Amino acid sequence: MSDHATDPATETFLAHRNLLFTVAYEMLGSAADAEDVLQETWLRWVEVDMAQVRDRRAYLVRITTRQSLNRLRTMTRRKEAYVGPWLPEPLLTAPDVAQDVELAESMSMALMLVLETLSPTERAVFVLREVFDVGYDEIAAAIDKSPAAVRQIAHRARRHVDARRPRQVVSPSQTRAAVESFQRAFETGDLQGLLDVLAPEVVLLSDGGGIKQAARRPITGADKVARYIIGGSGKTDSTITCHPTVVNGNPALVVRLDGRIDGVVAVRVEDTHITGLYYVRNPEKLSHIESETPLACDEHRRQRKATCETHTARLDEHSGTCSHNRIDIALATSS
Repeated sequence: MSDHATDPATETFLAHRNLLFTVAYEMLGSAADAEDVLQETWLRWVEVDMAQVRDRRAYLVRITTRQSLNRLRTMTRRKEAYVGPWLPEPLLTAPDVAQDVELAESMSMALMLVLETLSPTERAVFVLREVFDVGYDEIAAAIDKSPAAVRQIAHRARRHVDARRPRQVVSPSQTRAAVESFQRAFETGDLQGLLDVLAPEVVLLSDGGGIKQAARRPITGADKVARYIIGGSGKTDSTITCHPTVVNGNPALVVRLDGRIDGVVAVRVEDTHITGLYYVRNPEKLSHIESETPLACDEHRRQRKATCETHTARLDEHSGTCSHNRIDIALATSS
């Protein structure tokens, strides 16, 4: 590999690496697989003739998407043989991820589980369009579909996700409050405290991957979940502590036994109560908890939104809206 300072391929790849990792992770739910995808993307990128590439960011996203789709189809077979519930790999994230509301929601454990119910192609289209605001033409080139087909897939995926995502938008402060209440009750073995913060229909999913003890099936209902948690903590002689953190852009807890990481608890909160608990204990999924994983909200999306706001202010009452087609034209003519 040549010097980073003089190698355009390396400079471009490094400039977009965080974005590419985020795209791959959103599609796969696995940091380890996302890293493998980035390696495969790099190997293909260095073979490309830079002089023939008009938009390097788009080209890299295209390669990453195709490699992620290939990996996603392989992972589907692995998940079918997985012991117990499969949960996405949690990532310790920086505060700026939480500040990007759209990115934080898309990376939440709850929504990533919803994305698991999409087909690989639907998931790719949803992530590229809804999270990173990639144009239909770019997505079409990435997945070898027509723009019209991509629009239909995007509509179908959006409708599927909207029907399953949390019914109410909850502020980060409300989520933190629920997590803090859960932490106090968990650490002290307070059954009533757990019942007070858990919604009646709460669902607990625990992922031990066959390595750590975990419930093989979802546990539903506040009483059953609370008693399972209290009963489990009472079976160990170790000292249990919980530490607030930010995982996947959302408030969560790192659980330690005698100071060693045992797992990560992520939550889904609706109307001040916890409706979903996601406990990742599989040690193979905890390698990205002790140090922050750099992620990226695509600056291209921000630029498109800023352009949209500018154009909206200028549109007359007859036109009324700012379409992405008009934004694309504005960006093309300004570049």
